[in-house]
Amino acid sequence: MSSSAPRAGAWSKDFKLHEIYSRLGRFLPPAMKQAVLELMRMSRICRMVLATCLGSFVLVIFYFQSMFQPVMRRNPFATEACCPKGSHNALQELYNPTQAEFSGASFLHQARRDQVAEACRALGPPGRRRRALTPGDLRHLVVDDEHQLLYCYVPKVACTNWKRVMMVLTGGGRYAHPMDIPSSQAHVPANLRTLDQYSVPEINHRLNSFLKFLFVREPFERLVSAYRNKFTLKYNTPFHRRFGTLIVRRYRPNATQEALRSGADVRFAEFARYLADPATRRDGPLNEHWAPVHSLCHPCHLRYDLVGKYETLEDDANYLLRLAGVAPRLRFPSFAKSTRTTDQMAAAFFHNVSAQQQALLYQLYRLDFLMFNYSTPSYLQLH
Repeated sequence: MSSSAPRAGAWSKDFKLHEIYSRLGRFLPPAMKQAVLELMRMSRICRMVLATCLGSFVLVIFYFQSMFQPVMRRNPFATEACCPKGSHNALQELYNPTQAEFSGASFLHQARRDQVAEACRALGPPGRRRRALTPGDLRHLVVDDEHQLLYCYVPKVACTNWKRVMMVLTGGGRYAHPMDIPSSQAHVPANLRTLDQYSVPEINHRLNSFLKFLFVREPFERLVSAYRNKFTLKYNTPFHRRFGTLIVRRYRPNATQEALRSGADVRFAEFARYLADPATRRDGPLNEHWAPVHSLCHPCHLRYDLVGKYETLEDDANYLLRLAGVAPRLRFPSFAKSTRTTDQMAAAFFHNVSAQQQALLYQLYRLDFLMFNYSTPSYLQLH
């Protein structure tokens, strides 16, 4: 029995060496494989000495090999399986600009991010956590996987042109210029993919590694712009029938049968009453064209990397396109400034709104005023 133990131990060691050789042999060049075979035939001490030398030789080879091969730098903002080969990392360029032209703008956008964060801290629910977002809350976030962008669209803040731009970015060459795309096509849901259409792991990956941006506007100018577009233009009959008839029925005494039927002549003061009425919010969420930005894009839950403004639209938009590496071949479309709603127009529309309704409307949009650093309009009668 005693004589068989060494043979069993020797067999065990030989088996381990053969197992190691069989696993590593396919990775070794012929000369090194021959050296390993010779090593296995030697005594234990010789094997240990030669194994040490051989191991050192392999380490030296790998060291010098690594010096002459490019090092793959990992994107600090992304998880595994991040981005397509050759793609430009807009998020990294925003926070760590490599070009001097980006440095000044980075301070401006940091200040805007800080303003949003401060407003969320000041106005957040004290002593309790905010509710968790669901995929349904993300239906306004348009996804561009190739350039790693997430755009939260806000109606009446150049969102038609932004959707056109996103269709160019995600179209695989189908569109040469944003203005080649009819506005009606820009609003077809199937033409753009939104974040709520992804699985939860895919959503989390994109929220963590893509550049998230939105564009905002002075809240009451946006509100008046929505009213002018949806209630004063004849082609918007779906809005007249859905919202106009309801507003006339609720807030216009002695309304004519024609007004009740068509809802085509809603006054701004009636629209203001509709928005300020608590019964409206009991009916459900406000329509996206006049819902506050914070309820569409959830900036207190999602940390947006870039907050663009309608007032500096082309500068902010083209800055973002440069970050994404698609400018100058792609530029944001210019728009007709002669038709835009201004502060003076908003003041004229609010002139016929009672002080009480003005105060209620301001409370409805107060968070947007604060987080995006818009001053309280001087024409409001809040005292």
